[in-house]
Amino acid sequence: MTSETPEIWYAAYGSNLDPRRLACYLEGGTPPGGSRATPGARDPRPPRAARALMLPGDVYFAWDSPTWGGGVAFLDPEGAGTSPGCAYLLSQEQFSDVVAQEMHRPPGTDLDLGVLGGRRSWAFGEGRYETMHVLGEVDGVPVVTFTAPSTAPLDYRAPSRSYLTVMGLGLMGSHGWDAGAVASHLMGCRGIGETWTVSSIAALLGTRR
Repeated sequence: MTSETPEIWYAAYGSNLDPRRLACYLEGGTPPGGSRATPGARDPRPPRAARALMLPGDVYFAWDSPTWGGGVAFLDPEGAGTSPGCAYLLSQEQFSDVVAQEMHRPPGTDLDLGVLGGRRSWAFGEGRYETMHVLGEVDGVPVVTFTAPSTAPLDYRAPSRSYLTVMGLGLMGSHGWDAGAVASHLMGCRGIGETWTVSSIAALLGTRR
């Protein structure tokens, strides 16, 4: 990655909060607790920087992931309050490859990110992670995330043990929260379901730190 390479802050809010999971999209591999390997990006180098931040809106769990066996996180930028995230400084090429793999497509096609300077949100498709949102700037570099379109049906589904573990550990690492604080946040997310409780999530994370 060089200074001539356009960069982007990718704002993660789900399993990619854990840098080990994001590394599977850059270097290739299977995330801890996951069941599907990804090929990795054309440029496998790690992010140039990472920083914790709060994202506008709230997070909910929906869909049925073949990788995790349950619901996964989506951001509703129009939702109430803010949600904890982690921004990774990537090249736009790396970001394009992450998005492709999130949609279970092979990497290698660059997204048209030339619209970053003039639009706050737009869709590259109708898929669950094909609606982009510009959430601001850090050091003059746009902060961008992707999520489901606002018109998508909210098929809420509780996340699996493995997904909550990866997402929870990512929150603990990026924001410095303890297991109890993370558990309280996750229980406040729509779609968490009745299976989980603050104490069960805290116990899960407390044994894995």
